[in-house]
Amino acid sequence: MMINYFQRVNISAAIVPMTQSTAGAPFYNWDTSDKSLILSSFFWGYVVSQVPAGRRFRVPESSTANSFSVGLLAKRFGAKLVLGVATAIGGILCFFHPLAAHSGWESVCVLRVFTGIVQGTVYPCVHTLLAKWVPRTERGFLTTGIYSGAQFGTAVILVTSGFIFESSMGWPGLFYLSGGLSVAWALLFFWQGANEPATAPKISKIEQEYIESLTGSNSASQSMPVPWMSIFRSPAFYGLLAAHCGFTWGFYTLLTEMPTYMSKVLQLNVKSNAFLSSLPYFAMGVLCLVVSPISDLLINRGTISITTARKLFNSIGQWGPMACLIGLGYMTADEKTWAILLLTLAVGINAGCSCGYLINHIDLSPNFAGPMMGVTNGIAGVTSIVAPLVVGAILNNEEDPSQWRVVFFITGGVYLVCNTLFVIFGKATVQSWNEAPSMSSTMTLRNNLENDSRTIAPTSDKDHRF
Repeated sequence: MMINYFQRVNISAAIVPMTQSTAGAPFYNWDTSDKSLILSSFFWGYVVSQVPAGRRFRVPESSTANSFSVGLLAKRFGAKLVLGVATAIGGILCFFHPLAAHSGWESVCVLRVFTGIVQGTVYPCVHTLLAKWVPRTERGFLTTGIYSGAQFGTAVILVTSGFIFESSMGWPGLFYLSGGLSVAWALLFFWQGANEPATAPKISKIEQEYIESLTGSNSASQSMPVPWMSIFRSPAFYGLLAAHCGFTWGFYTLLTEMPTYMSKVLQLNVKSNAFLSSLPYFAMGVLCLVVSPISDLLINRGTISITTARKLFNSIGQWGPMACLIGLGYMTADEKTWAILLLTLAVGINAGCSCGYLINHIDLSPNFAGPMMGVTNGIAGVTSIVAPLVVGAILNNEEDPSQWRVVFFITGGVYLVCNTLFVIFGKATVQSWNEAPSMSSTMTLRNNLENDSRTIAPTSDKDHRF
């Protein structure tokens, strides 16, 4: 997650020095509209690649089924292969960004579209892996721990960018380093990664059985057709979709525009801008690791149900930032400290969503968490395209705090509406369409356990052995 966010965030960090005259590095006279198109173009490809068109593929007649359908590449080729190849290709594309910038902003947009296409596989693949690997009694902490790499990756790339920009490499060095690390990681992942416990070469039988018994996912899901009609008829799915869209709008609005806001409104230099822009994401990464064990503890002790926990923490993660953005709308360059504090809180408190909508796909359907993530991430990705374009349309003068106030108020309104829908329609119980019809009795038993909301974590080695 860290490495893949290097690929996503490097353009947000580099866009400021790319359009300013600095010693030893080329710069380009791109206006606000051009920069908005560059920042949003990543998501054009990102949306397209989320859910490859479902079609039917023939399997040998000796198989147990005549055909099967796939909603995602990960279901057909395995999440390990798709994620590794996508990360490597994204890294290679990073190397060509400086050359593309020299050709014009349109060329940068083309590269960002291709980067978005390969990055679109990341969340569905990771969700597919998590559904196979993470026991439900540890779902909050382990899933959040992995996804916190997104925040730490964002923070690392932003905080180091200032030093890279001032080095002999200049801003092109940011893309070269991102690309090199991506390719290196992909090679390591091909060597050590595994799609599920059953195919991991070094896992013990006891650990494999323990994980498989507590994930709610099974190896047969690889050949099970995705129940799209049931998914799209589920109110819980639409509540989840709304929460995902709200988070994505707010997160990417701040991610893509924060360096510009700090430079133009708060009047911070490039190095200070880079460090302070990274601070909110460090805060979010740390808070992710704080709130997730609290969520698991409350659930495993039976204090609150899983559904209540998801709604509670998601509300903290979206309504809290909403309040911060309202206050931020009235900050000026004379109030740098308060503005930075509110920005840090607005992003940091988003950590609550890591125990909310982000793992709700796995709650609803361990077998089809990846395809569901592909759908919600794809639709939410549309908001990632729209958000920078809306900002570009509003900001005629990037130094005018009143125009930024409108941007922050719109973002706060999106948080308010989307999380309200999640609170009304959201659920965190395994849905009946998660299993094949022949497994309906097992499904009924699991739902009864989930609804009782008193799943107890193993407390001894004896418990682990079952």
